[in-house]
Amino acid sequence: MTPREPAPGAFTDAELERIRADFPILGRIGRGGRPIAYLDASATSQKPACVIDAEADFYRTSNAAVHRGTHLLGDEATSAFEDGRTALARFIGGRPDEIVWTKNATEAINLVALSIGHASAGRGGRAAQRLRLGEGDRIVVSRAEHHANLIPWQELCARTGAELAWLDLTPDGRIDPATLGVITESTRLVAVTHVSNVTGALSPVEAITAAARAVGALVLLDTCQSSAHLPIDVRALDADFAVLSSHKMLGPTGVGALWGRRELLEAMPPVLTGGSMIAHVDMGGATYMDPPERFEAGSQPVAQIAGWTRALDYLTGLGMDRIAAHERELTALMLDAVASIDGVRVLGPADDEDRIGVVAFAVDGVHPHDVGQVMDADDVAVRVGHHCAIPLHSFFGVRSSARASIAPTTSRDEIHRLVDSLARVRSYFGGR
Repeated sequence: MTPREPAPGAFTDAELERIRADFPILGRIGRGGRPIAYLDASATSQKPACVIDAEADFYRTSNAAVHRGTHLLGDEATSAFEDGRTALARFIGGRPDEIVWTKNATEAINLVALSIGHASAGRGGRAAQRLRLGEGDRIVVSRAEHHANLIPWQELCARTGAELAWLDLTPDGRIDPATLGVITESTRLVAVTHVSNVTGALSPVEAITAAARAVGALVLLDTCQSSAHLPIDVRALDADFAVLSSHKMLGPTGVGALWGRRELLEAMPPVLTGGSMIAHVDMGGATYMDPPERFEAGSQPVAQIAGWTRALDYLTGLGMDRIAAHERELTALMLDAVASIDGVRVLGPADDEDRIGVVAFAVDGVHPHDVGQVMDADDVAVRVGHHCAIPLHSFFGVRSSARASIAPTTSRDEIHRLVDSLARVRSYFGGR
């Protein structure tokens, strides 16, 4: 591979070395005796020491239930819980009272789908009219969706009698603007990924939202694959809902979030009921708190929120524009190198325009699990399988793939190691 100069705004080698030193796991030695080249950030990101410390420090110093009691620990726990809400809102251009904590992005999508289902059953009053769905109505997704942004809508349509339609794809796996005609007058909601977790392609969000607005439809964006790699502004994207997941943003597992426009959250009936979301209750019934608390029944992952808050600070300190520049340089390097190996097919766009550093590929005659095992022996960690996107793999005519994905910590050396290992896969299994 021909060396490239750092892209404008990308991290210098010295800066990247300092960033990598913040991540303890990057020194982990693999089965082959070398530090692991971790190229699976699209599945879950690694964590800087400050995030690990923030979660542990909460348990060491401030562990208590939130919004309960008047003691010091309870006040500190509540501050951590609400400070996290403020930090995430600032990071994505929303308001703190528009952030609902969930256990992951999948739960956040299901929260919206189930709440629409409750509203469709006639609950929630006149203010929920925009959320109601029934026979003759339509939900639109795309063929590029992660199962988390497909199956909840399939289930909602099955329960309500609504129709599911989808935006289709260009030959290289991008959402095809020519199929926007499926967003018809009967469409009530359009739910699409911001960035595909298989192809890395950015969705044409501006065109999609314009088509949705023209028919009065709501828009939900799955930002799991974009929020740690690109600057995000949910209002500039003109979304109504967006979902996020901490563990893909250098934060802990076990916590995600739903952002929703305030007026929509106020119109949505609750999905889970119980403690911490009640305004008043007697034996005859209950009334519910305002959002976001209305959707946060039970105990919350406060330590994980404290860790996520620190992760957001860390990403902000690096600069999302600089992260995007760094990763774009490595994406171009990876695409060029992978494409140069005979018998390896990239699933998705062949260039780095309007895409991020997620590169799925199929090796002729070699099962992806075999690809992954050979690479693991070389201490290169990639993802194998269908990546919770079976319809997208079917579109490409394969059952599964191997996938390399990059992070703010990824180095050029790790890309070289990926390509060297992939060449060894071809050689090992009889390729040239």
